[in-house]
Amino acid sequence: MPGSLYIVATPIGNLEDITQRALKILADVDLIACEDTRHTRKLLTHFGINTPTVSYHDHNERERAAELVRRLRGDESVAIVSDAGTPGINDPGFRLVQLAIENEVPVIPVPGPNAVITALVCSGLPTDEFFFGGFLPAKSNARRARLAELRSMPATIVFYEAPHRIAAALKDAREILGPRQAVVARELTKLHEEFARGTLDELAAQFSSSDKARGELVLLIERGAIDEVEVSNLSTSVAAVVAELEKEGLDHRAALKKAARSLGLTRDEAYRRLVAETKQN
Repeated sequence: MPGSLYIVATPIGNLEDITQRALKILADVDLIACEDTRHTRKLLTHFGINTPTVSYHDHNERERAAELVRRLRGDESVAIVSDAGTPGINDPGFRLVQLAIENEVPVIPVPGPNAVITALVCSGLPTDEFFFGGFLPAKSNARRARLAELRSMPATIVFYEAPHRIAAALKDAREILGPRQAVVARELTKLHEEFARGTLDELAAQFSSSDKARGELVLLIERGAIDEVEVSNLSTSVAAVVAELEKEGLDHRAALKKAARSLGLTRDEAYRRLVAETKQN
């Protein structure tokens, strides 16, 4: 064990989901690097583990990673954990793993719970291919642009989302992606675990009230149909999207407005891009 970095997955809710191997590693290493030492200490205390801990989070990751690698090179063993689930998946960990590899420190996975996989396998949406997009942007324009980028993704799309933004995210997803099937997975493995299933319209209505959206959320959206993918391939060009919509019978003004909405742009942004593309041609 000395000199190894262990990437240890911890429960996302139910403490019984921790593995026997994870418990052994956490008890045997010299140090545990935690996203929040207070949160992890509750887990360790529950299982009678007294290993020393140190904080390792977004705000100290750069400096703490260098410090931990020095300790690893000095033949100490270190486990890294996040508050819940697998470290490095939208949680701190990447920088430390990268630095450990650069310094030829063994990096050893200790697999276990992960909210993305847990939500996906119970969603009822296809699992043969999926894309995990982390958290959607907080601001609507950026969020819509991100959704537009993924419109042609031939896979189930998975995001983490905050309770106070889920209603807006569902509304934007409906406008950009169309009436697809979707799932909101809430409080996974906990007492109030819930899978809300339906169209994006139905879920947007269900979560429109703030008291309906509590706890940790995973948003899953079904892949687009073939015709959506074909139209989406034109989305890099505003002019091409406008031309396609005009062929469907929309006048130029209405086509530009709809193109802007589908691409996650304001009407002014879409117009500027259209003018620039026309000049280039």
